[in-house]
Amino acid sequence: MHQTVGEFRKWNGMRIFVLLSRIPWPLEKGDKLRAFHQVKQLSVHNEIILCALNTDLKADKQKAFRALQPYCRSITFIDLPPWVMLYNLVRAFLLGKPLQVGYFFSYKAKKRIEALISQHRPDILYGQLIRVADYISSVNVPKSIDYQDVLSKGMQRRAQIASWFMKPFYVMEYQRLLKFEKLVFDDFDIKTIISKPDRELIPHPLHNKILIVPNGVDHDFFYPQNVDKQYDVVFTGNMAYPPNVNAAEFLVKEIMPLVWKKLPETKVMIAGATPDPKVKGLSSEWVFVSGWLDDIRQAYSCSRVFIAPMQIGTGLQNKLLEAMAMGLACITTPLANNALDASDGKEILIGNNAATLANHIKNLLSDSELYAKLAAAGHQFVVNQYNWSSANEILEDAMKELLKHKSAAPGLPENPI
Repeated sequence: MHQTVGEFRKWNGMRIFVLLSRIPWPLEKGDKLRAFHQVKQLSVHNEIILCALNTDLKADKQKAFRALQPYCRSITFIDLPPWVMLYNLVRAFLLGKPLQVGYFFSYKAKKRIEALISQHRPDILYGQLIRVADYISSVNVPKSIDYQDVLSKGMQRRAQIASWFMKPFYVMEYQRLLKFEKLVFDDFDIKTIISKPDRELIPHPLHNKILIVPNGVDHDFFYPQNVDKQYDVVFTGNMAYPPNVNAAEFLVKEIMPLVWKKLPETKVMIAGATPDPKVKGLSSEWVFVSGWLDDIRQAYSCSRVFIAPMQIGTGLQNKLLEAMAMGLACITTPLANNALDASDGKEILIGNNAATLANHIKNLLSDSELYAKLAAAGHQFVVNQYNWSSANEILEDAMKELLKHKSAAPGLPENPI
């Protein structure tokens, strides 16, 4: 699917070719959320040529196009049918490449992408996640890659809790990702990542040169609302994502039984798209599993306390940013707060085991003064530290500086492919 938006303002800025492993709409996944807001912000002063791979053939591409149209000069969605992805996985396995990199790679798609680059002649290429690195690493155009998260570390953490049957596959993928994350570093002029703790985990001796571009919050959308509370505790996210599945089970099976001993009528809401069967199985009289919500603010606004009991995974938890922006008192683990960097006891409550996290929930539900202070401080922290506009200024300034430097060097060939 390819569509060029009709008349498009001629900017004095850059023409940026953005390559994504998924269509950034709807915004139910962290990479989609980050991509959408980066495209939106970068489009203010630049032309965006958007190309997104699509592994979900049931996706409403016209609805996605309408959401993205205001920000892009050209939009292309490249479908990857199931049989192609199966072939890609086998090929990646045999070649020793990470499976999630091979999963998204197609030679046919590569030719299409190269043709688009030749047609639009962008000033710079921007790829999100190392999944798309093989499509653009050899193109002779200034280019940037967004590691976003450290995929290898996330896979290593999954391996630690995996069953004996799955553990060898996770370990293999971890080792391959570790090698690939180091390999692609030298192929790109600009490297970005969400947080400093993630940057430290990239296995390259020059990892400190990776630019930190945090996520933000749409504060015009996520803000405190005066709504009657139906639930005491809420956890949100893509509920098919293994770290979220693990966290949901941890919450209901280990944390909440300790809460229910003192506060037996405490109600829990688990909200988010495509809940895994394990998550659905948590449903009970006191636990509501909502599935997809057209407006995720409903989950935040009708709940008292937000908890992100993350035990595995990497990167900045957008769910925490959104909950704090909406004025909820929040609880999380050290793993999740490493990227967030909120102040424990002032802006957030942190616990590293079920007993501590349960005590935090009980204290917040029982102490209205503690709740009010924590919620207010957390809200102000996110307002001050996290917004998409300032985050993307970092990326845009780096791109401008790169092109300024490149313009002083010998010119690029007429055909970059």
